[in-house]
Amino acid sequence: MSKGSVRLEGIVKRHGATTVLHGVDLAIEPGEFFVLLGPSGSGKTTTLRILAGLEAVSEGRVLMDGVDVTLEEPGERDVAMVFQSYALYPHMTVAQNIGFPLKMIGTAAAEIRQAVADAAAKVDIGHLLARTPGQLSGGQQQRVALARAIVRQPRLFLLDEPLSNLDAKLRVETRLELHALQRSLGATAVYVTHDQEEAMTLADRIAVFMDGRIAQVGTPREVFAQPRTVDVAGFIGTPPMNLLPARWEAATLTIGTDRLAVAARTEAPRDVTVGVRPGDVRIGATGLAARVERIEDLGDTAITSFTAGNRLIKQKADRAPDVREGESVRLSFAAEAAHLFDRATGARL
Repeated sequence: MSKGSVRLEGIVKRHGATTVLHGVDLAIEPGEFFVLLGPSGSGKTTTLRILAGLEAVSEGRVLMDGVDVTLEEPGERDVAMVFQSYALYPHMTVAQNIGFPLKMIGTAAAEIRQAVADAAAKVDIGHLLARTPGQLSGGQQQRVALARAIVRQPRLFLLDEPLSNLDAKLRVETRLELHALQRSLGATAVYVTHDQEEAMTLADRIAVFMDGRIAQVGTPREVFAQPRTVDVAGFIGTPPMNLLPARWEAATLTIGTDRLAVAARTEAPRDVTVGVRPGDVRIGATGLAARVERIEDLGDTAITSFTAGNRLIKQKADRAPDVREGESVRLSFAAEAAHLFDRATGARL
C-alpha cells in the first residue's frame, strides 16, 4: 500500500462551550493534492492542526495509512507542516533551517548535507544556502519552508495558506511550482486556503467547509458545476453565483414579476432560490427587468453589475457589453443554466 492515506472519522472539536468542528468525516487518498477550502472561521485550519497533532480532538479518530494516530504526538506522525508565516529560525542559515528536522532526529552530518542539497535543488534555492532568512524575499523564504518540509520525505505535507503573504504575480507562479513539486514527490498534500481560485487550480479534490462542517467534497469541476448547497454556490466562482428568490411552477420560474423558463419541471409549486453563474447571464429583449449599475472592464474579461428589484446580479463576459451605466435592460439565462435550491434548507434540488 502506498503511504499517505488519511481518514478522519467523526472529528468533533470543542473549545469550552463552542463547537468548532461538528463531526467531520474525510478520506484522502495516497498522492492526492487535497484542498480544504472555506471562509475564515469555517474549521479548515483546525482540521489541518488536528492532522498535524497540534490540536487534540474532543471526539473521533485520525487514521494514517490505516493506523490510529489520534493520540500520537506531532513528531510521531511523519507529517511536515508549512505555515503561513514560514516559521524560519532567523539566526540560522538557509542550509541549517532546511536541515534542522534531520538534525533533531540525529541524522549524520554528511547525510544532512546531501539531503539539504537535494531538497534545495528541488525548489531552486541551491544558491541561497549560506544566507539567513533576513536576507531573503518572501518568495525565497517560502521556498526554504518548503525545502525544510521536503527534506524529511514525510508521508504527508500539510500546508496552511502558504502563499497568502506573496504578491499576486508571485502567488500564481509559486502555485504552479508547488503543484509540480507535489507531483514529482508523489506525496499526499493537504492544503488550506480561503482562495477558491487557488483551490480550483491546485486540487485533485476539494472539501468545502462551512460553519465547522464539510458542505461538499468533490473535484473542482464537480463543486463548481454541481454545488450541493446554496452556501457552496455562493462561495465558489469569481464572481460567485447570482442567487435570487423565485417561485417554481411546472417548468417556469417567477422572479419578482418576470417569468423565465427552466429545464426542470416540478409537480407542486414551491419556493426556491435560483442560482445562475455570472458567465451564463445574457442581455437581451426578454427576461428580468434590470438596471446597469457598473461596468468593470478588465481587458480580457468584463464584469457588469445590474440591479433587478433590490437584488444585485453580476454578469461575466469576454468583453464589455454595449450598454451604459444607468440604462434599463432585460437579463435572461438558458433554461438549463439555472441551479435550483430549496428555499428553506438550501439543499440542491
